[in-house]
Formats: sequence, C-alpha cells, structure tokens
Amino acid sequence: MYVDHGLTGANRARPGLREAMAACGAGDTLVVTKLDRLARSLPDARDIVADLTERGVGLQLGATVHDPTDPVGRLLFNVLAMVAEFEGDLIRARTREGMTVAKAKGRLRGKPPKLKAKQEAHLVALWLGGEHTGAELAELFGVARSTVYRAVQRAGSPTPQPGATGA
Repeated sequence: MYVDHGLTGANRARPGLREAMAACGAGDTLVVTKLDRLARSLPDARDIVADLTERGVGLQLGATVHDPTDPVGRLLFNVLAMVAEFEGDLIRARTREGMTVAKAKGRLRGKPPKLKAKQEAHLVALWLGGEHTGAELAELFGVARSTVYRAVQRAGSPTPQPGATGA
C-alpha cells in the first residue's frame, strides 16, 4: 500500500504515486480508491493510464476495473477524469472566493507574529545596544535569526551583511 500524506491528486510529483507506479509490473493491477486520488486533471490521468497500459498493468478504480482496450471503458474513464478535474476547479474557485470575502471583511491577516510589539521593541533596543549577536537574540527570544533581522529591518535599523559581526 502506497500513501501520500498531505498531498492531493493535483500534484503529479508525489512519492507514493511514484513508488506505486514503479512497483507495478506486467500483469499487476494498480488499485486506487477514487480517480481523484490518482489525478485531478484529465491530461495527468490519461498519461498515467497510458503508462500503465503500455507496461501491461491494470487499473482498478474502487470496485471497477478499468479496461483501456474497451471503448466504453475509455469513455467512462475520461468522463470520471473530467469530473475529477471539474471538482478540483470548483474547490479552487470556492477557496479564492472565500479568501476574497475574508480579506474584504479584514479577517485574512496571515500568520500571527512571533513577537508582540513590546517584545519586538525590546529586541531592537538590545540589537542597537550592540552587545548581542543575531543568534544570541534569536535564542533569547525563542525565534529564528531571520525573525530577528526582519524585526530590526522593520525598525529601520541596518541589518548585518553575511560575514559581518553581529550575525
């Protein structure tokens, strides 16, 4: 069993799919629960099926075995692939619409800042004091060095160049 955790059928470069395809040999059958788990676009679905057919590998979608040599089987596969692609397009459109509405209402602000305003001001003051390096401040405040440098930059202070002291 090959599984891609956290990846959808929209991405063709998936380790689980690659491993499953490599493990299939002539006479084997690749079993997929739903077509949209295999591919979300018609061209990708057709490419995968063409590759499997060329190598003599069968494809089973749920409980149905896909027969690429049967005209009705090809028709049904293409219809299912088009529906999967349409479904993905609808999801993307709804997501964009929801983000637009959230942004208009002021609810789409992105990731919350790691440091509160007072903490950031204290960090910048320590930086300007010149006694601490970026790495020391990062450790002290429990953030990454890049967060330190961004805070300093937002305050209008110069950030160190690579290789300079304070890095």
